[in-house]
Amino acid sequence: MTVYSVNLGLGWASSGVEYAQKYRAESFRKKGIPAKFIFSDLILGNNIEDLTKNMGFEDDQIIWLYNFFTDVKIAPSDFPLTKLLQDLSLDQRKVAGIYQVSNNEVAYNLPQEHLSLRIRFHDSKKKTIDQVTYLNDNKMSKRDFYSYTKYASEYYAADGQVSLREFYNEDGSIAYIEHLDGDKETFEFPNKQIFYSKNDLYRKMIKDLHFTTHDLILMDREDEQDNLTNGQIIFENHGPAKIVVIIHADHYDKHYTNKHHILWNNFYEYQFMHTDEVASFVTATEVQKNIFQQQEEEYYHVKPRIDCIPVGCLQKLTKPEKARKSCSLITASRLASEKHVDWIIKAVIEAKKEVPELNLDIYGEGGKRDSLQKIITEAKAEDYVRLMGQKDLDEVYRNYAAYIAASTSEGFGLSLLEAVGSGLPMIGYDVPYGNPTFIDNGKNGYLLSYNEEWSEEKKISKLKDAIVAMFTKADLGQFEQHSYEIAESYLLDNIANKWQKLVGDLIND
Repeated sequence: MTVYSVNLGLGWASSGVEYAQKYRAESFRKKGIPAKFIFSDLILGNNIEDLTKNMGFEDDQIIWLYNFFTDVKIAPSDFPLTKLLQDLSLDQRKVAGIYQVSNNEVAYNLPQEHLSLRIRFHDSKKKTIDQVTYLNDNKMSKRDFYSYTKYASEYYAADGQVSLREFYNEDGSIAYIEHLDGDKETFEFPNKQIFYSKNDLYRKMIKDLHFTTHDLILMDREDEQDNLTNGQIIFENHGPAKIVVIIHADHYDKHYTNKHHILWNNFYEYQFMHTDEVASFVTATEVQKNIFQQQEEEYYHVKPRIDCIPVGCLQKLTKPEKARKSCSLITASRLASEKHVDWIIKAVIEAKKEVPELNLDIYGEGGKRDSLQKIITEAKAEDYVRLMGQKDLDEVYRNYAAYIAASTSEGFGLSLLEAVGSGLPMIGYDVPYGNPTFIDNGKNGYLLSYNEEWSEEKKISKLKDAIVAMFTKADLGQFEQHSYEIAESYLLDNIANKWQKLVGDLIND
């Protein structure tokens, strides 16, 4: 029996979907449930093992489309520089110079060959590598990728675009070749077998996994309908295994929904239209479960199984070791437009006039970092509003006095969970679905009325007023205690029990 979680990719600044998988892995590990995590995105900027290890996955839990058809294992990049130099016979070639390009990159120049090698260290102290880039006459021609062995190479055309990729077996033989022609991908195997799209290759992998009646497939992230990878392909090829669809976000658009028609989130439309193929839909909150259940009955006259299991869990309740920093706010999210971190900054700037000690630390990375920094700089707020970057926050939340969020839609809100687990009073809008789950208005914080038709100024004013109230009127001790009470049900044991029950129900059904 194995539970497979299906995703696309991941990065250093992963989204809530990847963190949901991380927490689920902990639950499965707690209950001894075998688990695998399937990724299908091309990930070569880093060894995928760096990213999966960062999320707490074990190497043998990872199934990656691009190495599935090789015998190379998911493993750390520990290929030694000395071995590379030996393999390339650089001691027998005329190297004119060795230059330190950066802390983690060194260049070997071979002018007689019109060649330069850029070697990237995975660990500069241990002299282990993960990439080697070949430049012919200063134009990139090839890049090799290493873990414990060379596992892939990219070849570049004159215009700098990738024209071909080779994926290798442990012995250096070619496992398969990916040919690229614009958006067209073709995968060629030594036995002359050819797959004319990534979807075809993915379909082959799914079939080769040989799912059984004792397996579950958890769909975490699926492409939209115009790209079938991880979506429809699973539905068409899951065999006797049961499918579970995890709903991570708001699942429909209320603006285009009436009593006759509902507009589903594109990422879930296919799944919602094929409920007969789904053993269970899993929502993160009871509110979303109830809404979805009503919609399925109203629009399709069906009653699919829907379970509520939070996507996150807490190892423990985190208590402060010293007094929380006075009048300190924390927020944590991707720095993306939909998180509205700019509203928080502007609200803090205004609230500072009434709460002189007020300060805000913003954790996370994203495309809006520069524009957020500009707001801070132009307001001369650098002394009390700081962008802190991406950090492990397990022991950070407890240092602050309160948490604030301005997102207008959260399927769950892992940062909200982590914040209440550290006893933080909360501020956020009354919007689906995370905020009403974690903010008990007037008891552990302020759940603010919200209307999307309001002006931005009014929305910011709501945040500002709540900040001022938090630090001038609220009983922070009582708010803290109630946050801990809310957090109790999200402890790992409780969430693991929910997963164990669902898995047992479906496997034994």
